[in-house]
Amino acid sequence: MSTRGLKILLATLAILVAGMAVAVAQGPMHHGGLEHHMLGFLSKQLDLSEAQQAQVKDIFTKEKPTLGPLMMQKGQLHQQLMQEAISATSNPTKVQALAAQQGQVETALAMEHAKIAAQIYNLLTPDQKAKAQQLLQQHQERMQQHMQHMQEGQAAPEE
Repeated sequence: MSTRGLKILLATLAILVAGMAVAVAQGPMHHGGLEHHMLGFLSKQLDLSEAQQAQVKDIFTKEKPTLGPLMMQKGQLHQQLMQEAISATSNPTKVQALAAQQGQVETALAMEHAKIAAQIYNLLTPDQKAKAQQLLQQHQERMQQHMQHMQEGQAAPEE
């Protein structure tokens, strides 16, 4: 596999596990929560063994102390940014500073998601890695179709 292909695969795995990471950071929900759902999705799609499932759970448990505060900070910054943006006395300098902080948190979250995705990827067998690549290709195709539909919807209005 090329370096570019591996990077794309890791990015896709990061997207897949991002939802799971959010669930772990936010704590359990009803019926096992999103963490349980995402683990089930990964288990089904990649046919994870029980040992692999336990390892994935361990990865998220280990990363929870990092993810939780980042997710909280992301939410707080978003709220502050929106409040400042719609304030009657909105200060563009403050909006820019909050947006920059939010960008730093997003970068930290993206790095954490990539780290988790790489750890999970390293647990996979060659067959599971091939399946993950197939899922990545399908995801990319759906995203391209979505972007195309969005661009078509934003076409200039008829005169």
